[in-house]
Amino acid sequence: MAPARPPPADRPGATRPQGGPASVKRSPTQRSGDAAEARALEFLAGQGLLPVARNVSSKLGEIDLIMRDRDELVFVEVRARARADYGGAAASVGWAKQQRLRREAQRWLSSTYGDRWPACRFDVCAVQPGGIDWIRGAF
Repeated sequence: MAPARPPPADRPGATRPQGGPASVKRSPTQRSGDAAEARALEFLAGQGLLPVARNVSSKLGEIDLIMRDRDELVFVEVRARARADYGGAAASVGWAKQQRLRREAQRWLSSTYGDRWPACRFDVCAVQPGGIDWIRGAF
């Protein structure tokens, strides 16, 4: 008999359902990140972007949000910080993190669109106590 297939949230490239069983075991930091992602999603939708996917992950990394802004796909990294010092949330997306996001985006684009990718960009939504800073084309 073949081994049971893992639940969808545990398969590479799957999205994690929000509020489902996986969220029960999440740490306070993870729950804070989930709340920041929800705030960013609501904010971006209010700016006219349409949600495509959320929490897309594989062994290469995770993309918090994928949105559509007219004819462009937008890969969004959501950063949450309780304080704005040390450069705030946006400054925490360093070169190595950018490279992981690019690789995961390439993997997702290839699996979703084959070799005909739409135009895309990388944005950062920095969720901080004073509100949300949206950095379009952050890298």
